[in-house]
Amino acid sequence: MAAAMSDFPRRFAAEAIGSTLLLATVVGSGIMAERLTQDVALALLCNTLATGAILFVLIVVFAPVSGAHFNPAVTLVTLLERRIRPAHAGAYMFAQIGGAVLGVLLAHAMFGATIFAWGVKSRAGLGQWISEAVAVFGLVLTIAGLEEQKSLITIAASVALWIVAAYWFTASTSFANPAVTLARSLTPSFAGILPRDAPAFIAAQITGALAAWYASRLLFPRAAPARETGQLGDVSARTV
Repeated sequence: MAAAMSDFPRRFAAEAIGSTLLLATVVGSGIMAERLTQDVALALLCNTLATGAILFVLIVVFAPVSGAHFNPAVTLVTLLERRIRPAHAGAYMFAQIGGAVLGVLLAHAMFGATIFAWGVKSRAGLGQWISEAVAVFGLVLTIAGLEEQKSLITIAASVALWIVAAYWFTASTSFANPAVTLARSLTPSFAGILPRDAPAFIAAQITGALAAWYASRLLFPRAAPARETGQLGDVSARTV
């Protein structure tokens, strides 16, 4: 227990830094794509490839430190699995949201855009909300299904590829993360969302996470953890 407490600042920092770099990539690649092409499909493809690539790197780098959650929905499921203390889960979520917001501001600064701005892209409607629930459901189920895998590369690749695929088969382009959603409400760029549309996205994401948690308990039964790991498994990683 003392070791877990002393190690927590490293885990907190990993979640904050990872979330910052994730959002800097998501928003920055969207801005770059917008400036280089008027083709929306091409811009989305560029945004997708950059996001998938950074997810793989961040998971490989930070999973051994914090579990590489970068996502309050994933942290919530980890809490429900009793693999992280409530206080640590709250701190993780704070780091994820703060880091995500910082990442958006960093992307704006890199591209000479207005640092503080609101999202202007409308993303509302039943199809969008179903898409977000599906995106998070698949993400959490992927993580749970890979718990027995001991290869970090396999886990990182699988999670990154789920997000890459979900960018294209969901109507919402797969935000799949409450921290990402909040942060993207602060950018008027290609990756943005109207602030008024964010709460419904987040509600759908939490619903998808809870549904996946229930499904995973049926599909992948496992023993209760003997100690806090910060993860669903010994090497499982989480993301967007």
